Amino acid sequence: MQFLKNDLEKQHYSIVGNHGAVKLCHWMRQSLYYSRVCYKEQFYGIKSHQCIQMTPVFDRCSLSCVFCWRHKGFDETIPLSREDADNPVQLLNGIIEAQRRLVSGFKGDDRCDENKWEESRMPMHIAISLTGEPTLYPYLSDFIYEARKRGMTTFLVTNGTTPDVLRNLSTLPTQLYVSLTSYNKKSFNDTCVPSNNASWDKIKETIEILPSLNTRKVIRHTLVKGWNMNEIKEYGILDKIASPDFIETKGYAWVGRSRETLAKSNMPSFDEIGEFATKLAEETGYTIADKNKDSKVFLMSSREDTKIQNP
Repeated sequence: MQFLKNDLEKQHYSIVGNHGAVKLCHWMRQSLYYSRVCYKEQFYGIKSHQCIQMTPVFDRCSLSCVFCWRHKGFDETIPLSREDADNPVQLLNGIIEAQRRLVSGFKGDDRCDENKWEESRMPMHIAISLTGEPTLYPYLSDFIYEARKRGMTTFLVTNGTTPDVLRNLSTLPTQLYVSLTSYNKKSFNDTCVPSNNASWDKIKETIEILPSLNTRKVIRHTLVKGWNMNEIKEYGILDKIASPDFIETKGYAWVGRSRETLAKSNMPSFDEIGEFATKLAEETGYTIADKNKDSKVFLMSSREDTKIQNP
């Protein structure tokens, strides 16, 4: 654990409590300095300079995906016990304070938009992702509830291996992302390297319960050239079962730890991602609603409204 903490701190993570962490997003800097924003602001209306990128459990994940640029090969792959978990209110307070410390360094820089900097100290959005699998934090529902009480929106990103957690959330996030990066069990085992042989069945269970979850839902396909881009019809079958509001087809980026397992040639081009999205739209009946070349992502929609609604 201490080795992992030290490693993350070298990468400019701010550790919060015993197992939480915050790291400033690239698009925070871009927004403060150059008014360039994340595709999530373009697609969903969240403000990049008021968004916290955090994890409630930096020390555990059930998968070791070949395309992941974060830490891989976790020693801990099971849920954190309630007895050992940090209090959700204290965790939220800690991540907000950590974010304020991290953005303090921008003040006084001539490139920084002063009004945006003031707003950045009052974050309104929380992306619960970063590193680790957030559904392994046992007080996730309480954490989301506390954020909602404070008028904050929450984006929960999960690998889908914990359907019972999603089913039992008493407070759902503003938006639920499920990463679906494979189309069958063999592809999943090769690409995502699960710690549990039942993980693919759990993901299929998550896909089946998604329509029953009363929140905005997104299926994200991270596309890795040479690995998971061929079976579009099979992806379409799974997407139709999940029936999300949106589907994102996003290209793998050759950065961070992923360079240890993949080659630069595994990055699909923007045109290849667009071709995948076009064919998937034909399979699902969704329409291509938007795209962002910088992040190599296409947004497919089953609805007209793409802007975030306050909780």
